[in-house]
Amino acid sequence: MTTRPQSTGALAGLRVIDLTQMLAGPFCTQILADHGADVIKVEAMTGDGTRLTGPFCEDDTLRDYGGYFQSVNRNKRSIAVDMKTAEGVALVRTLIDGADIVVENFRAGVMERLGLAYETLRETNPRLVYGTVRGFGDPRSGASPYADWPAYDVVAQAMGGMMGITGPDRHTPMKIGPGVGDTIPALMLCIGILSAVHRMKETGLGQFVDVAMTDAVLALCERIVYQTSYTGVVPGPEGNRHPLLCPFGLFRARDGYVSIACATDALWAKLATAIGRPDVGSDPAFATNAARVGNAQRVIDLLEAFTSIRTKEEIATLLGGKVPFGPVCTSAEIFADPHYAVRDMLVDVEQPGSAQRVKIAGVPIKLSDTPGAVRRRAPMLGEHTDEILLATGYSSEDIDRLRAEGAVR
Repeated sequence: MTTRPQSTGALAGLRVIDLTQMLAGPFCTQILADHGADVIKVEAMTGDGTRLTGPFCEDDTLRDYGGYFQSVNRNKRSIAVDMKTAEGVALVRTLIDGADIVVENFRAGVMERLGLAYETLRETNPRLVYGTVRGFGDPRSGASPYADWPAYDVVAQAMGGMMGITGPDRHTPMKIGPGVGDTIPALMLCIGILSAVHRMKETGLGQFVDVAMTDAVLALCERIVYQTSYTGVVPGPEGNRHPLLCPFGLFRARDGYVSIACATDALWAKLATAIGRPDVGSDPAFATNAARVGNAQRVIDLLEAFTSIRTKEEIATLLGGKVPFGPVCTSAEIFADPHYAVRDMLVDVEQPGSAQRVKIAGVPIKLSDTPGAVRRRAPMLGEHTDEILLATGYSSEDIDRLRAEGAVR
């Protein structure tokens, strides 16, 4: 039985074998690690490919990993295993037998070819919760005609409907900036895994948890489903407007853009007063949301006559706290914003090989009694191989032999 390190957090006591790489899988297991789970990241001998992806600190003499890997692999331990060898596969099977959760994002069929299919693993670990995230899901939940297609964030955004309603005009679909085609599926997989763990604690039996990246993106874009079903209209890119609410979007400021969102007529009346136009608050052409949607360009022109001659800070002074409002922030402005400091959302961590500490995003889910935290930096490749194997029951001689045979690093 593998010894489990002491940890704090709501998920302390759970062990996760993390066979994921890139973004979707690691982001899911990072959330589990942030909240106290012991996440063992099993990497190939060359490591997760994102170790090679920057940015790197200029003085980094090791280049074991850069910002990408650091950001989504904090709080984890790393063991490097050659799963092309029988010894490596047997070792991973041993780790999984002592775990509560295994997460992987290989293409469908890879784990089966390794002899590590869910059906095989549950024979010796019936409590195992097996989580997977793939572009088009696992055939167990529904055999997609695209099941063998590789997928990344941009593919999920495109096929899940997100790009189809995003862009400056109806003819120009556009990619969302962050990798939401990865991170949203990761969040949904995390919810699924924890749901299965809750059930397992009642029944003693684990289960298979499957999330398709495209499905998760479609679920996030739920509005396009009911719009098409109810009206027969196929939504297209809407720029910085909302098709059903007005005003609800972005407006030019003197030094950038601000967001204003008035989803109710009462908020519109408050906004009209705040911008010095109480008359339009009750004007029949603007008084109801339906009227404002019908006169959307007039509403936008009216608001931008106010916002375009003022800075974001000036607008914040006039609108902040009165109506739903926020400036469009750059990363530099986020770094200077006291909100993110007091909420611990910019966390300093060590960067191996560099004399400077670096910042990564903090833990957004705040629990009062068992808070999550960034407790330690991301691991170097194979940093914890010996520690993990010794705790699992391997002797020092066993580890030396496995290393000499090239099964571990």
